[in-house]
Amino acid sequence: MIRSVELLPKDWELVPVVEKNAVRVFSPSNIAVAKYWGKRDLALNLPTNDSVSITLKDFGSFTTVEFLAGLENDELILNGSIESSEKITKVIAVLNEVRKLSGKSHKARVQSRNNFPTAAGLASSASGLSAVALAAVRAAGLDIPASKISEIARRGSGSAARSIFGGFVQWKAGKELDGSDSVAENFKPASHWNLVVRVLVVRATAKTHASTSGMEHTRKTSPYFESWVNSAQRDVAEILNAIENKNFNELANIAESNCLRMHASAMAARPTVFYWQPQTLALIQEISDLRRGGVPVFYTIDAGPNVVCFFEKDATDVVDRALERIEGVQILRTTIGEGARVLS
Repeated sequence: MIRSVELLPKDWELVPVVEKNAVRVFSPSNIAVAKYWGKRDLALNLPTNDSVSITLKDFGSFTTVEFLAGLENDELILNGSIESSEKITKVIAVLNEVRKLSGKSHKARVQSRNNFPTAAGLASSASGLSAVALAAVRAAGLDIPASKISEIARRGSGSAARSIFGGFVQWKAGKELDGSDSVAENFKPASHWNLVVRVLVVRATAKTHASTSGMEHTRKTSPYFESWVNSAQRDVAEILNAIENKNFNELANIAESNCLRMHASAMAARPTVFYWQPQTLALIQEISDLRRGGVPVFYTIDAGPNVVCFFEKDATDVVDRALERIEGVQILRTTIGEGARVLS
């Protein structure tokens, strides 16, 4: 039997201990229904195409930032451990943007804890880096619009640009070389469409290919990459239209197709970039069978083995019963939620 758990953003045991001058935020994960898989500029995290995401209510990053005069270097404590890897490089990219805007030169201490699997293909970098961006902006005393915070967050992780906003979010690829127009914006609030979400954890450990290296390898070696980019950009308008009109079948068909084409482009890379596990395929089959039977449910999969499914509230019982039949999967229950915010 699959164990189903429910984690809330006000689970204060997950909030790091902070100094009195630190700014503490919660920023949610987001799951793309029109995927981002490819960069036109690596250094600035500029995407090859627009993307559309749905913000998750209960899963994300609790993060504090404080600029301290006595620090020699920026510090990152992630899930209780001091980080000195690529993760802190991304954090420093965000902090440097804030220092540039604020004129501050102090280094920062960043403490962050996720209440869902980290680096497992569930957008923990999106929640984490957007949380750093918002907390650092506020700790530096800046009063800037959300679109600018989205731009700052993008410097750390492309998908972090979307987690600043709640509900249904569009991240525009932009055309400017400096990336100033590559920002996310809220398309519809969380209240627009009361969809239910299940995060289906197949593997909670770090995925085999990091997103950036995986998409770069795909761009360089996959014969399907160019066609993926072209079709992905076309999908965006159709997905936005489906969300606008609450057309579940249209959203389901395009989102699943978009997801499979993204993974197909990665699988065709040489050597392959392959994320799925046997349970991933079992979940795809189960959810597909449900929809063929008339149940309003669809799946999507980011760069990892874990599956996220969306469905209408009336289908809750039948969907949960079906998912519980698949062994080796943990079900995390949530809905659509608000964007990043400061915690009092």
